[in-house]
Amino acid sequence: MSTQPSTDLIITRLGERIGQIREEKGWTQTDLAKSIGIHRAYLNEVEAGKRNPAIKNLVKISQGLGVEHSYLFKDVDRPA
Repeated sequence: MSTQPSTDLIITRLGERIGQIREEKGWTQTDLAKSIGIHRAYLNEVEAGKRNPAIKNLVKISQGLGVEHSYLFKDVDRPA
């Protein structure tokens, strides 16, 4: 039996991390979405774990947040 989290859980944790970083910077979803050229509704779904973001959008998000791409994934795959 695997102790690795499911893909859905990893996507949820990734979205939570993005939202946490954004909030630490004092930005709204609208602020971040406008600054990187994506729709706020899309960002909302990513943060809620309802959407599996494309790599190109993860790059935009990490650059917009001013963090390394790898930082978005820090600890998201830890066992449940």
